Amino acid sequence: MAEIEPVVRAVGLTKVFRDFWGRPKARAVNDIDFEIRPGEVVGLLGPNGSGKSTTVKMLLGLLYPTGGRLSVFGLSPRAVETKREIGYLPEESYLYKYLTAEETLDFFGALFNLSAADRKKRIDQLLEMVGMAHARRRRVGEFSKGMARRIGLAQAMINDPSFLILDEPTSGLDPLGCREVKDLILALKKRGKTVLVTSHLLSDVEDVCDRVIILYGGKIRAEGELSQLLTVSDSNRIVAPSLPEPAMEEIRQILRRNLKDGEFTMDHPRRSLEEFFLNVISAAKRDSVETAGVVGGGKIADYLEKGDETSAVLADLIAEPQAGAPAAAPAELAPAEKKAGDVSEKLEALTSGVPAPPEVSDAPAKPKEDLSAANAKLDDLLGKK
Repeated sequence: MAEIEPVVRAVGLTKVFRDFWGRPKARAVNDIDFEIRPGEVVGLLGPNGSGKSTTVKMLLGLLYPTGGRLSVFGLSPRAVETKREIGYLPEESYLYKYLTAEETLDFFGALFNLSAADRKKRIDQLLEMVGMAHARRRRVGEFSKGMARRIGLAQAMINDPSFLILDEPTSGLDPLGCREVKDLILALKKRGKTVLVTSHLLSDVEDVCDRVIILYGGKIRAEGELSQLLTVSDSNRIVAPSLPEPAMEEIRQILRRNLKDGEFTMDHPRRSLEEFFLNVISAAKRDSVETAGVVGGGKIADYLEKGDETSAVLADLIAEPQAGAPAAAPAELAPAEKKAGDVSEKLEALTSGVPAPPEVSDAPAKPKEDLSAANAKLDDLLGKK
């Protein structure tokens, strides 16, 4: 069985920043090796200055490594083919504040040469997915940080990327938005996407990541699957339905006999504050409570599942028209095509307004007026004789 090529492979990856004179100033990333395999969610963790942002910038091709080797999809991170397969959500959402949410996604879709029809379909699905369909015609500059973050998340997926890099994806979001983003990441994983998450909110990373890489001082200090790293093997926990007091006392006696020091804890399990908060909001939604803020996100965009659009196109090509079926109506022109048509019509109107050359007439030409009198008056004014 052939070995699956990793999405990201780094060997001896090093990045040294230098001063004006070329002297080493800071070794941000120091000889690290790691891989990211297809279809997994990996958390890149570490305190400020540990090398996370530098590593991400090298993955995006924005910084060139000082040493070592780095490949994304088997190619250089700077290759155009690589960039087509990457979606990036920066820590700060850099959006044009005078564009609407719809225009913002249309702009980013045009950067990937998506057709007008594809852009419209994806924009509708993405805005519904991030819960911003109701604000599609509002300017981004009017949005709160959390609402702008949702638009930033949508723009990161407009090109249907195979590899998503999400830098602090839940920054500025309320607990409902955080839960939706985490559910979205898990849904993308089920559809075969590979996701790299950097975050200081460790609870979010714990909820979605299969594996973590912890950096400190430019070095990898810990790496592995969360199920192994977080398991405390020298203690046990038993969760059972509520038992009557005699049964609980019997369990206590068994524990005392088997534990040398006799110290143990028995209490009721607690749900997290996030779980309780989400239950309260869900109850309010069931009661149809109105809100002027962000509504809950919808289902994941259909196009993000690979193969859907291709299958639909093939089905349309293979399908034969039924006998007696009416001819299909001409498709409505895409906005870009309509605009081009309008420009052509205006150009034709302008050129048609240019006067034609004068026709040759058989009538004798009108003699020019005698200008001698006018010239005499002009000489008098200028003091000439």
